[in-house]
Amino acid sequence: MDFTELREAIEEVDGHAHNIVALHSDVSLVRIIWVDCSGQHRCRVVPTKRFNNVTKKNGVGVAFACMGMTSFADAPADETNLTAVGEFRLIPDLSTRCRIPWKTQEEMVLADMHIKPGEAWECCPREALRRVSKILKDEFNLEMNAGFENEFFLLKNVLREGKEEWLPIDSTPYCSTSAFDAASPLLHEVVVALDSLNITVEQLHAESGKGQFEMALGYIACTHAADNLVFTREVIRAVARKHGLLATFVPKYALDDIGSGSHVHISLYQNGDNVFMASGKTSQYGMSTVGEEFMAGVLHHLPAILAFTAPVPNSYDRLVPNTWSGAYQCWGIENREAPLRTACPPGIPDGLVSNFEIKSFDGCANPHLGLAAIVAAGIDGLRRHLSLPEPVDTNPHIHADKLHRLPKSLSESLEALRKDSVLTDLIGEKLLVAIKGIRKAEIEYYSMNKDAYKQLVHRY
Repeated sequence: MDFTELREAIEEVDGHAHNIVALHSDVSLVRIIWVDCSGQHRCRVVPTKRFNNVTKKNGVGVAFACMGMTSFADAPADETNLTAVGEFRLIPDLSTRCRIPWKTQEEMVLADMHIKPGEAWECCPREALRRVSKILKDEFNLEMNAGFENEFFLLKNVLREGKEEWLPIDSTPYCSTSAFDAASPLLHEVVVALDSLNITVEQLHAESGKGQFEMALGYIACTHAADNLVFTREVIRAVARKHGLLATFVPKYALDDIGSGSHVHISLYQNGDNVFMASGKTSQYGMSTVGEEFMAGVLHHLPAILAFTAPVPNSYDRLVPNTWSGAYQCWGIENREAPLRTACPPGIPDGLVSNFEIKSFDGCANPHLGLAAIVAAGIDGLRRHLSLPEPVDTNPHIHADKLHRLPKSLSESLEALRKDSVLTDLIGEKLLVAIKGIRKAEIEYYSMNKDAYKQLVHRY
């Protein structure tokens, strides 16, 4: 792209932004949203006039420390190298600017993190995902698509002996019609709101947990899938709040009930075609060579990937055998007890698979960081031409003596990450230092405060 084309592209984006302002002249505030390394959504809010005149170009300043915060305290963790000294700038990505469906006099926009306008900060999660996606494209001419399944609990406020408690709205079973009927007004509002944001909902249903639901989103390029997941979480929480409920994506809200995941389906595209799927029936497992190599890389690095996709100690209360969450380092064909499952949705020819699902991804994860780790692992698989072991076609727990157990704790996944030089090299050392510092602080705090996980419902 030459300078003239670049200028025209910038003018087109700028003109589109002005059109939005003209159409939404009643908008008074703009929320600038980012997700930190502990997976928490945060925002700065700017009056529309200032946003248009100043902020959309220069951003807003935020202390480095804000990307080093944990799930239990609004202070930077030790060993993150992120302190109160220095700041990054939240630069709005105008392509994500949209009217807030539940608060129509406000807009929201996702932000990139720059040291100064035009210079990306190494600790920006959105930039990390773009960076590894560019490597995947440049080296292999591949793009990773992703589709998330969001599981969440709807809780109601109850006073017991003068104390506030958050309890599930019902106790109905999996795919219960009565559960859906009771929550239908809320869920209908969520779907309409997501549609207004051009986010596709493929299906939704009541899940197995008490007051638990699942909402599956459509496939899209992974950078957009991560953005859409952020907006989806915002919509679900806000609409639930409007109905007097609390929506939480915490992995294990109640230790005696089923957990919540953010399962993600992964496929590879080249020139608009799904190339994860084999082109004929000659493939042993129904996937292409590049598909197998990419997936083998993910399987190989899965213990370290968990430090991104299962980022709090509570995550590991979910990742246990016989819960369809994936507890062993293995894969299977349509095996929902395996952490990696190849899938053959309706419409795909027999013997072929169109994608694979990663079950060990939860709602406390920063989606951009989680997907960045998956892309990085896949790149390593492609570079080294890794191959998959034999699939497991029964409950992996039956073969516990032969299979490698995935990390049982955040301590174990953090140790795996420390040993994984590939993820460090591809994602960036400065960002990895911050992530490891936060995870270490999480481990220490929750080991000393056993009931503190109960407060996570207010953060995720």
